[in-house]
Amino acid sequence: MTISTESGEPHEQKTPRALRRDAAENRRRLLDAAREVFAEHGLEAGVEEVAQVAGVGVGTLYRRFLTKDALIAELVREFMEQVLALVREATTVSDGRGLEQFVFALGDVQSANRGCLARIWTDEHSTALRQQYRIHLAEVLEDAKAHGVVRTDAAMTDLDLLFWALRGIIETTGALAPGAWRRHAAIHLAGLRPSASELSHPPVGEDVVARSRDSLLQQSGAPVNRTERER
Repeated sequence: MTISTESGEPHEQKTPRALRRDAAENRRRLLDAAREVFAEHGLEAGVEEVAQVAGVGVGTLYRRFLTKDALIAELVREFMEQVLALVREATTVSDGRGLEQFVFALGDVQSANRGCLARIWTDEHSTALRQQYRIHLAEVLEDAKAHGVVRTDAAMTDLDLLFWALRGIIETTGALAPGAWRRHAAIHLAGLRPSASELSHPPVGEDVVARSRDSLLQQSGAPVNRTERER
């Protein structure tokens, strides 16, 4: 919209909608840039580099995200939202095949977010999303058991350890072998298929997984979320 100033000079006034659109575009560029920078340099990379890759000033970054931690937390939140959508989709797959679909889908998402995987399963701001994810994952696992796709003694913690193992492979191989995790996932899924032989070792307990998450939180300096640990 064009208005006249006191001097009679025309002046172009941006509408609030345009400002909101610009802010949203800057925010998206910053998140995409952060994902790229953290994948290449890890979470130790500075926000200055993120802003540079995004093509905005550092001031713009801090207007969208008050701290670097807030930027990382938003990346984690987006990751968990995507994971939650994928596991919900897996609950709709017939014949118990949702688990295999989800394992490979999650591997793809982890690979696309390898720079912030250290925070994915421990970020305190995403606790509610992780809890919802585990509820649906349990449904997917039980459906796979009911259809004879996986062994009846398969446990949720078997999947926890699989996803942690995939994280390690993805972080280690990085861009050198981005699909290396797929073979490990296939081997693990093959090991979960029904068998007449009993496994020689029991599954890791839920308490061990919870304490392991606590340990990761303490190492990162973040506070332990007792509600999640005691679930």
